[in-house]
Amino acid sequence: MTTLPHGGLALAGLEEQLLQPGVKGLPITAPLRQGAIGVQGWNVLRGDTSLPVAVLKTSALQHNLDWMRRFCAHYGATLAPHGKTTMSPQLFGAQLANGAWGITLASAPQVQLAQRFGVRRVLLANQLVARADIHSLLQLMRDDPGFELFALVDSLDGVARLAQAVAAHPLARALPLLVELGLAGKRAGCRTDAEAVAVARAVAAAPGLLLAGVEGYEGLLVSHDRAADVQAVQAFLARLVALVGALDAERLFGGAQILLSAGGSGYFDLVARGFAGVGPLSRPLLPVLRSGCYLTSDHGSYLRQIDALDAREGGHPALGGDPLRPALEVWSVVQSRPEPRLAILSMGKRDASYDIDLPVPLWCHRPGPGLPRALPPGCAIVKMNDQHAYLQLPAGAGLELAVGDLVGCGISHPCTTFDKWPLLLAVDDDYSVRHAINTFF
Repeated sequence: MTTLPHGGLALAGLEEQLLQPGVKGLPITAPLRQGAIGVQGWNVLRGDTSLPVAVLKTSALQHNLDWMRRFCAHYGATLAPHGKTTMSPQLFGAQLANGAWGITLASAPQVQLAQRFGVRRVLLANQLVARADIHSLLQLMRDDPGFELFALVDSLDGVARLAQAVAAHPLARALPLLVELGLAGKRAGCRTDAEAVAVARAVAAAPGLLLAGVEGYEGLLVSHDRAADVQAVQAFLARLVALVGALDAERLFGGAQILLSAGGSGYFDLVARGFAGVGPLSRPLLPVLRSGCYLTSDHGSYLRQIDALDAREGGHPALGGDPLRPALEVWSVVQSRPEPRLAILSMGKRDASYDIDLPVPLWCHRPGPGLPRALPPGCAIVKMNDQHAYLQLPAGAGLELAVGDLVGCGISHPCTTFDKWPLLLAVDDDYSVRHAINTFF
């Protein structure tokens, strides 16, 4: 059973697989076909699942899918969402069904996985350098000639490695590459415009390679100073746009379109607006956003960034004024009340992200019918161990939180929560379980 569109991906095998006792979050004591999860009648608030459990609210997912589709249409942008956020074929399918041009990924094994489930176009937002990885992806392209792969390059050495590999094992069509423009002191990417031009020339001159476009990642400029961020992002985007113009003036691009790609999950509005103003080129421009965390958003870092984006865009009149909604929560049970203002929860670093912010306590519920209550202000997760979270309670709140009560937490940074769950449960707004969503990390 599923309530999300599948985008033509080959997902039937996931529904047919037998889940064994011991799958995190599931209460099963005997093998269960995954596709039967939705007919078990489980409800998280009744305490029917094992705890902790990670849930995705399907109403929020569907809202966010539609929101981003309309956002891209409004700005004339194309979306290739970064799949490393979820590594979920079901969510890839939902994104493709809602108009995504392709899926962005970060490693060769991730590309192989996406192709195995039927994704037909991947932007590998990373350098393809390791010999075994180059070999595996070139072999994939030979075995599946209709599969489209775009990769990044930021050095003459990288160009030479790819050119040698393609010369030794020719492809039916050239390998399309995007030159990556980087930032001083940050991760990969050409540090100067002159370096980027030299790399682009080398790609264009190499048999078997094709210069498809230019790429950058403005998300490395996110800080606590929003005004400075906006200026830095806009300056970086101007460099990307100027680089496209310079390379096009030399007629270095080899594809039918010129790809121009950026767009993390914090400043993608600036990217969309910046790319919309690119001047005339020799061939059509394809602006590709790579935002991945938009799909689930969160209750921490991305919620703050989306609030700022909403303010910059004046409430998104083209989008109905309803911003992205957090979809991902982790629910746990109160294991211990060792002190009056302390509750120990049955989730920890193995279950929820903690690399940017600690989880955000949202709800409490005594197992049974009804909807959860919002936790009062002042409740906070102040520490996490591998399997435990320390929920600090405010003085004088009158909160009766007992052993066995349920606590629902939002998270900050979806990427590092998804990778802790091989299976998440998709739920309605009343937390009835509808189906399972798999991840492959």
